[in-house]
Amino acid sequence: MENFTFLEYQEKAKETAIYPNLGKNPYYPTLGLVGEAGEIANKVKKIMRDKNGVVDSETKEDIKKELGDVLWYVSAVASEFQLNMSDIAFANYEKLKKRMEDGKIKGSGDNR
Repeated sequence: MENFTFLEYQEKAKETAIYPNLGKNPYYPTLGLVGEAGEIANKVKKIMRDKNGVVDSETKEDIKKELGDVLWYVSAVASEFQLNMSDIAFANYEKLKKRMEDGKIKGSGDNR
């Protein structure tokens, strides 16, 4: 298994991107991201409904694949906005670290 940094993944993922107006179309990958997140939610729902909350290896593998699709679309949205995935990951970590330090990790709102 090869390890990627977020930026390396983003560059590799760009090589597989095929959609209308690539590079000038944030709408397509954003809608794809929402769709893939919905697929994960549906699989988790079915764990509750059909499997009494038990996660078997097949379901785990299915969710892994869907999470990969989510990651691809996050990368594509970032690329459409000329954002760097490594910068996004680090900025998110810093935001969450500050919230933890400030005792504001729980709750809602962007500016906690």
